Amino acid sequence: MLSGYQAWPEEFAELYRQEGCWEGITFGEMLRQRAKLYGNRTAMISGEEHLTYAELNARVDRLAAGLYATGIRQYDRVIIQLPNMAAFVEAVFALFRLGALPVFALPLHRKSEIEYFARFSEAVAYLIPDRDGGFDYRKLAEEVQAEVPSLRHIIVAGEAGPFTSLEDVYMDPDPDKLQDGPDSSDVAFLQLSGGSTGLSKMIPRTHDDYIYSLRRSVEVCGLSPESVYLAVLPAAHNYPLSSPGILGTLYAGGTVVLSRESSPDEAFPLIRKHQVTITALVPPLALIWLNAAAARGTKLPSLQVLQVGGAKFSAEAAGRVKPVLGCTLQQVFGMAEGLVNYTRLDDPEHIIIHTQGKPMSPYDEVRIVDDEDMEVEQGQSGHLLTRGPYTIRGYYQAEEHNARSFTTDGFYRTGDIASLTPEGYLIVEGRAKDQINRGGDKVAAEEVENHLLAHPGVHDAALVSMPDEYLGERSCAFIVPSGEIPAAAEIKSFLRNRGLASYKVPDRIEFVQSFPKTGVGKVSKKALREMLTVKQSI
Repeated sequence: MLSGYQAWPEEFAELYRQEGCWEGITFGEMLRQRAKLYGNRTAMISGEEHLTYAELNARVDRLAAGLYATGIRQYDRVIIQLPNMAAFVEAVFALFRLGALPVFALPLHRKSEIEYFARFSEAVAYLIPDRDGGFDYRKLAEEVQAEVPSLRHIIVAGEAGPFTSLEDVYMDPDPDKLQDGPDSSDVAFLQLSGGSTGLSKMIPRTHDDYIYSLRRSVEVCGLSPESVYLAVLPAAHNYPLSSPGILGTLYAGGTVVLSRESSPDEAFPLIRKHQVTITALVPPLALIWLNAAAARGTKLPSLQVLQVGGAKFSAEAAGRVKPVLGCTLQQVFGMAEGLVNYTRLDDPEHIIIHTQGKPMSPYDEVRIVDDEDMEVEQGQSGHLLTRGPYTIRGYYQAEEHNARSFTTDGFYRTGDIASLTPEGYLIVEGRAKDQINRGGDKVAAEEVENHLLAHPGVHDAALVSMPDEYLGERSCAFIVPSGEIPAAAEIKSFLRNRGLASYKVPDRIEFVQSFPKTGVGKVSKKALREMLTVKQSI
């Protein structure tokens, strides 16, 4: 068993097994079963590369054998920072087979985040592309490896430079040398939380709980072997990975189309070429698609479902999906820690447009409570708490934080403010935590503030959200300067040079002489946000 992992209490685990939630299979076994059922059907399309289920399973076997020969073993942590490409799926399943744990990093993460992930997880390996989006990941890997002694292997998809080429790792498997695979109750991977305090926490997901999440997503979203899912959001995000996403589509026996680009210019031709039936977007991207389709008169007759999630989708924009794109909108509200909510495909239009869905499992438990953890009346807003067969019971190696994030009876404090309709649908009002949701990318204010405070020209800093028509929220940094006021552009350059992901760099910077305070002497971020509102209205 992985140390630092908080398992479900045995009485709950037994209940979930008895009720058939947890099937007792691993991801490695799942892929083998699908290869037998759908061997010659296309599992994955990445550029010009097409892989059947049988071919994908065989490549996973060969990569698992090569990774084992490299020295990677069960419970070893491996950071994966690959874009939407076939190698991402093959590497993930190869590690699943070994019982090694992928640690999912996003393409936009830079040295600050990757070094932290590597240190905290004690990762032994790091899988990267050579270049992507104009960025050379090999240089990043050199910098991180120099700082993290445990990081023994750098494996590169593409031109490897001084490191190991991923293609050279594949080898014919020797059954006598491979260890027994993991148990279904073992942790399968570590995902990253949005994080409201400092750098991301790590979320341990087991084979049992995550495969159940896939199964329920497939059932609710109506996927079948005829489904074709287009992945345009970064594959490492929980949403395009499992809701139903890449893994859910493979569970259903459908076809996954991987795209590195998300713009209409790239995505619309892929939808037409491969007869895509379902895809998933965040609200800013959905608006871009809607505007492009309306301006061009684009028709996408194969597209049956457009999922929108990651942040709240405005009702006005939601109402445009069916008239403009001719498909059903499915709102998705979920979290990497577990709970996933969907509007149903046959829901009335007012439910689809005005709510963020209802829990996908009958075993999901949801509470809306006040500041004292007392349940509020139905329809009133409060803090959203949840527990269930695929919602974690604790973050990895985070005992102190877990005491704050989970109730004594195992409910996860999501940090969301929401209300419930009489039909059990959630209406999400916002966040209680000090976190900014920038178009689906979560920015922890404390992390950015700590970086700002390292600048010699910054005496104090506070990061707050500001409304944005397309992204939902953008960030504004209020800075009390230390001496002469530095240039805003210089502050942003300083943050990038510290290895901060670009989406975390403040969109706006305001200099002030002091911060407004609350009655107990804390910085009043509410007052700072109100200052922004006043400035915009002048």
